[in-house]
Amino acid sequence: MTTEVTTVEQGSADRTGFTRRALLGTAGAGLLVGAGAVALGGSDRPDRSAGAAGAAGALGAARVPFRGEHQAGILEPQQARVQLAAFDLAEGAGRDGLRGLLQRWTKAAERLTAGEPAEEFDNQIALDAGPCSLTLTVGFGAALFDKAALADHRPPGLEPLPAFPGDALDPARGDGDLFVQIGADDALVAVHALRVLQRLAAGTAALRWQSAGFARTPGAAAQPVTGRNLMGQVDGTNNPKPGEDGFAAKVFCAAGGDQPGWLAGGSYLVFRRIRMLLDHWEALPVDRQERVIGRRKSDGAPLGAPAGAGEHAPVDLSAQGPDGALAVPADAHIRVAAPAANGGAAMLRRGFSYHDGLLPDGSPDAGLLFLAFQADPRRGFTPVQRKLSRGDGLSRFLRHEASGVYALPPSAPAGGYLGQQLLEG
Repeated sequence: MTTEVTTVEQGSADRTGFTRRALLGTAGAGLLVGAGAVALGGSDRPDRSAGAAGAAGALGAARVPFRGEHQAGILEPQQARVQLAAFDLAEGAGRDGLRGLLQRWTKAAERLTAGEPAEEFDNQIALDAGPCSLTLTVGFGAALFDKAALADHRPPGLEPLPAFPGDALDPARGDGDLFVQIGADDALVAVHALRVLQRLAAGTAALRWQSAGFARTPGAAAQPVTGRNLMGQVDGTNNPKPGEDGFAAKVFCAAGGDQPGWLAGGSYLVFRRIRMLLDHWEALPVDRQERVIGRRKSDGAPLGAPAGAGEHAPVDLSAQGPDGALAVPADAHIRVAAPAANGGAAMLRRGFSYHDGLLPDGSPDAGLLFLAFQADPRRGFTPVQRKLSRGDGLSRFLRHEASGVYALPPSAPAGGYLGQQLLEG
């Protein structure tokens, strides 16, 4: 789990401004909400904070267009709910079966994200809801390329992640041939979309695993603030933002080198299910928790910063406390995760909390569904996680229990379907 500038947090502290994709969608729905839709500082994310959510029907009517330069669900503000799932291609389905499935999924996704019922297998549980910022994002696992006779097109970035110290991975809850991220601001809308995709896949691909997560609902806070995770920590401060120099090169793939042409405009996604040892964490006094992270829990300001500095105050890793010791401990998360300590590696992160009841020993089965988009995991997630797993004090309170790496194609071309660049390029 990374919370510092090695990641890029979407839809957290600054939800002002508009992406082209979201502007087209909200304008079509008539959702420009007066003072709640103010563009500041060149940000390109739509405002779904208190002002926007307060307008009658705005939250449910918000629409994210399905087609664009990149797949929806990467750059858009993080929704309140997510359904993650992976499917395995049925034996004998092959390339033709995969093509047909992606065509069906594309057609259904375009209708659902527009707030329209799916033409097939619509169970009507979301019949009276709007699109609720629904996005559906699809990725390909490494094994899919062999099953669909596409081995020559498998991108090198899909090589298996190395084993990290402390990993306790359950293969049944990770990997998979096809990955789907379904985000929405309403739980029924997200579940409905997953059920539609699952039924459209019948006979071609079977569900391998599924996880549900949540984040803060837009409008729940009095003003836009960076969200907190289940440890109570502000999660995502000081992450780079779209529009900054080099941002696209860190997140999206470009043709050239060992990247295949079909992946240009796409991305790689690393998924990790990270259980938090909350009973142990909550037994620590707040000052100890703050030293593990390197930030004050109350406002997210870095340790050593003056009172009232706020979470966006610069981190001074050389600052000392009254006793002469480092204000930010040597194994504090923000120190170990700093870009300078990781060769500048960065990821575009969407983290959702999960809470699935209790384990047999009575401890919470709860934590973070970690999602990180990047141009190449070999230069993004892998070096960062290798360093965190060996030197981050926070690792004592985490268990990585599931994992997956997927190649996300660019958005469906006009009149075409997701993955067409791979299957017909």
